[in-house]
Amino acid sequence: MLNPADDALAARLPAGVLREVTPAYLEEPRGRWRGHAGLVAAPRNTDEVASVVRACAEARVAIVPRGGGTGLVAGQVMPDGPAPLILSLERMTALRGVWPEENVLVAEAGMTLQAVRDAAEGAGRLFPLSLASQGTAAIGGCLATNAGGVTALRYGTARALCLGIEAVLPDGSVVHDLKRLRKDNTGYDLRDLLIGAEGTLGVITAASLKLVVPPPNIGTAMLQVPSPEAALTLLALAEGRMAGGVTAFELIGGQGLAFLAEVLPEIRQPLPGVEWSVLVEVGLPEGMAPEAALEGLLMDAMERGLVTDGVIAQSGAQAAGFWHLREHIPEANRRIGAVASHDISLPLSEIAGFIRDAGAALSGEGVRINCFGHLGDGNLHYNLFPAPGRHRADYDDRRKALSERVHGMVVARGGSFSAEHGVGRLKTGDLARWGDPARLAAMRAIKAALDPLGIMNPGAVLSAAG
Repeated sequence: MLNPADDALAARLPAGVLREVTPAYLEEPRGRWRGHAGLVAAPRNTDEVASVVRACAEARVAIVPRGGGTGLVAGQVMPDGPAPLILSLERMTALRGVWPEENVLVAEAGMTLQAVRDAAEGAGRLFPLSLASQGTAAIGGCLATNAGGVTALRYGTARALCLGIEAVLPDGSVVHDLKRLRKDNTGYDLRDLLIGAEGTLGVITAASLKLVVPPPNIGTAMLQVPSPEAALTLLALAEGRMAGGVTAFELIGGQGLAFLAEVLPEIRQPLPGVEWSVLVEVGLPEGMAPEAALEGLLMDAMERGLVTDGVIAQSGAQAAGFWHLREHIPEANRRIGAVASHDISLPLSEIAGFIRDAGAALSGEGVRINCFGHLGDGNLHYNLFPAPGRHRADYDDRRKALSERVHGMVVARGGSFSAEHGVGRLKTGDLARWGDPARLAAMRAIKAALDPLGIMNPGAVLSAAG
């Protein structure tokens, strides 16, 4: 029932919003999907976004909202169907205001996460959402996908850091809800509905974001652990000793370090060749020395057999080096070339058993497993790679089955097949297969009510059959 974005639609759009349809608008980082588009529009303000959406609704043309294009589940590219209009927020980058005394910042959706963090820092505050792609990722996209990142353990996901939004709905109407309130019990929360919807229910154009006072004392350590079980016990010990001060707790598998040594040998490894390690960051109040706190944790953990070696950063530069290593694991993965990548979450008590049993179940498949991620909040990146001497294309006929096998083991343990990357177009089949039927029915009803023409990012989140 949808029509292609064509010259007739172009004539109805606000002057000056069109952009050339270049390859950059049609690509996604993993290179497995390629979109198409009849038009690309880059509005300058919310009124122009509303005009573009209204014109597309009247013409029954699909809209694919686009932020920084860093999403990993193909939510930003539409490969099939009548050529859509790509609605890019790249020109809506204004900082609308900062209220340090309220710990609030209001940013337009095209502002990069790094720019938001810089603006907060300039006001003596911290916007704690932190991603490896923050120099490119747009804040609107971070909210649309409910991005997680390395600090979710302490500060929560993007959803937890948003107080209010401004958004354009599929009929072109504008939701003006940029409130700076912590409490507002006035009915259904459209903010939470649009966050995580991946552009299928509307286009986020601006957001009120929570800031925090940055911890005055920050400490970082890399610790070798004998097993994931030990890492989880260490996490509990750290949280008990630090009283809410653990900001990040990252699990790093030995395969990831081996990939780094192979393709990025210039990156220094404090604990080279170990099978399992964790990267811990703590943020403590005035009067508490983080190095001493981490030393106490290290000694206690070694006495308990939870840690066998460790390095505590003695400077900001050394701490930055630890994070540089962690943030380049995905780049090393990309250079090796994954057979299948999985963004999963599990109850903490199920993680060690999953890692053990999944490794055993996949041992005969001729793949290497790189397991790493945000252990503190139960989110692992469980990625499969070709055996040495083989290429990922050799596994094309088995990729889907391997992913279904991994996701099946995750769901059986009460976990999720999408922890922080979203559903996009990559995981619509997984959602249809494993999603709760009543929840899926409610999602379809909401989609039909807000977007009866089906123009908003069709094919993302909910499969075409749904």
